[in-house]
Amino acid sequence: MKFRTEIEKNPFPPEARIGYGSRILALGSCFAEEMTDRLRRLKFDCTTNPTGVLFNPASIAAALRTFRTGESVRREELHESDGVWFHFGFHGSFSQTDPEEALRRMNEARLRGAGALRRATHLLVTFGTAWVYEREGEIVANCHRQPATGFVRRRLGVAELTASYDALLRELPADVQVIVTVSPVRHAGDGLAGNCVSKAVLRLAAEELAERHDRVRYFPAYEILTDDLRDYRFYADDLVHPAPQAVEYVWERFAETVLESRARTTAETVERIVAAAGHRPRIPHGAAWLDLCRRQIAAIDTLPEIDLSEERSLFEHYLQEIS
Repeated sequence: MKFRTEIEKNPFPPEARIGYGSRILALGSCFAEEMTDRLRRLKFDCTTNPTGVLFNPASIAAALRTFRTGESVRREELHESDGVWFHFGFHGSFSQTDPEEALRRMNEARLRGAGALRRATHLLVTFGTAWVYEREGEIVANCHRQPATGFVRRRLGVAELTASYDALLRELPADVQVIVTVSPVRHAGDGLAGNCVSKAVLRLAAEELAERHDRVRYFPAYEILTDDLRDYRFYADDLVHPAPQAVEYVWERFAETVLESRARTTAETVERIVAAAGHRPRIPHGAAWLDLCRRQIAAIDTLPEIDLSEERSLFEHYLQEIS
């Protein structure tokens, strides 16, 4: 008997896969950060949300355009509320009581994003919601807890969204591979019906983009949680975010689908090295621990293309203590 319907495995073609030589720029919801946190732990080259978490596709596209053009944040773009200066295109973590400090941090973030986009071989985009808030005709990335009366709330349409990304893809380097996902996080604040309509818009737009552009591919994170796992036990206590087990399962499917086979094998070795470096021995000078340190250094020597200098330094430190 079968008790679940698993999403069919559909690995990406070789040219679209991620390896240890790839350079990834990820933008979008907190789900994008969940996946790239794992990639970074495994020592892949990742830059994630330089300007902060972005939930709607329009704000993701706007951020990418500023990275492409190298446009700086101007002083007149900042707004002040209760002594705090902020920007409607940036996360609240960039807000400061000193406007010059806010400008400095925001422009450093833009430069970081521009550098990551120039270097990128892969762009990972996670759409969170089709609902947006407009202020004076412009879609904002973050409302910064300003009065609701200052915004107009509306839902992006499929045609509007795809037209925006059609244009954006023409502006981006032609050799950048694009991976689109729809976040499985439920936006309960939109109401369950509103969330369903929103996800439908995002899913249709992602499908159309993948059909129109050879370099765009869709990874079914949303379907894995809602159709494959399909149970409240795979959600956190808030019944909105995926539980750790669900995130781990989606990551496993992501690795199978997106990573090169050689990269998956190498990642297993890297994971063992990183895990060993995070371990604190009960007997630091014991023979078993020192032997483990030597074996990990030997394993690091087999991976010269991967930056494991921090882990090597730690293992060498333990060995030097007894020399």
